Amino acid sequence: MIPIHALLTRILAFTLTALALLAPAANAQQQGLFQTAITVNDLVITNYELQQRELLLTVLRAPGSPTTEARKGLIDDRLRLTATKSAGISPTEEQITEGMEEFAGRANLSAEEFIKAVGQAGVSAETFRDFVAAGLAWRELVQGRFGARSQVTEPEVDRAMALQGSAGGARVLLAEIVLPLTPQVAERNQALAQRLSETIKSESAFSAAARRYSASPTRGRGGRLEWLPLGNVPPQLRAAVLTLGPGEVSEPLSLGNAVGVFQLRGLEETEAASPETQALEYVTVLFPGGRTPETLAQAKSFEDRYDTCDDLYAPAKDLPSEYFERTVLPTAEVPGDISLELAKLDSNEVSTALTRQNGQFLVYLMLCGRTLDIPLDENGEEVDLRARVREQLFNQRITSFADSYLEELRADAIIVEQ
Repeated sequence: MIPIHALLTRILAFTLTALALLAPAANAQQQGLFQTAITVNDLVITNYELQQRELLLTVLRAPGSPTTEARKGLIDDRLRLTATKSAGISPTEEQITEGMEEFAGRANLSAEEFIKAVGQAGVSAETFRDFVAAGLAWRELVQGRFGARSQVTEPEVDRAMALQGSAGGARVLLAEIVLPLTPQVAERNQALAQRLSETIKSESAFSAAARRYSASPTRGRGGRLEWLPLGNVPPQLRAAVLTLGPGEVSEPLSLGNAVGVFQLRGLEETEAASPETQALEYVTVLFPGGRTPETLAQAKSFEDRYDTCDDLYAPAKDLPSEYFERTVLPTAEVPGDISLELAKLDSNEVSTALTRQNGQFLVYLMLCGRTLDIPLDENGEEVDLRARVREQLFNQRITSFADSYLEELRADAIIVEQ
């Protein structure tokens, strides 16, 4: 799924950059926009479509290089179109409209508001429509072709719920490479994360890459983390971990202000645990000046003087209100980079690994505690945890089938790039 939670806060900042990078520079280029760039089984992809997809991926802050991912995504769409047409599948206008509303709803926008927002970056409504329509047709094909083979048994649900319990069940040993996504380096680091994900094949190679590239304080020890209870791990990382074998490396994962690549070094089952979800309570204090020796020293003095989150209210009264915040959120709603740091902490422990506003502020992050939180749906009713886990396992399985099928289509296709 393409991450879009950062759209509202970043789209304006990316609009001018995206247009400056991608807009045609002259009339000659304008005339070449509708020339063929790629053919896939005789289906045409134009330069204009490539430009539009690149713009869309840029404003959505999708992982990887927008240029590379735009080409790959449009080729994949043509392969999917070949398969869905052969199967006689074509979404209705009503289905497409509903799909657009669903997609935009993930950013708490209506489809009309979403189209207006991305339109500020030069993305046409038709580009968004085609993007959604291709996904809907493929989803229908995959459900019909692999749905029966992807069903999940009750023992599989039991085991997954035990593994994901925060009071036990399993613990995980990871290594991390964390790359910032400030505007100046976002495209480069997204491309780097994708390359590292695809090329690293050993723990020694991962460790060397972490020491060379990672912005996390763990870089000095090759990105290696201590054992973590699986239930403490951020949900998006937890889902990725459960699909990895020892030594395998994850796809790039969005962490909000950063992108992360993770290697599974070990996974141990412990005592069985009843399934539960968590809410995280934490404090953030911003120190102007970024990650400098002076601000790190100031943060260290805070850590030495203030032992708990409650203690931090004393210095907070002398800070601008926007520099201090105490937050309680369900784990799934905590920003990705903060969630990852909190996973490493016990109550009243501190991290100074993060920055904000393009590195201008150091984040002093203290975990106040973890509390049980039974999730509620939009009607205020308790979520059926077994149903949620069953759906997660089904989606993982059917996605694996779909990816394998797409690889078969790619291997059989005739793809010509101009």
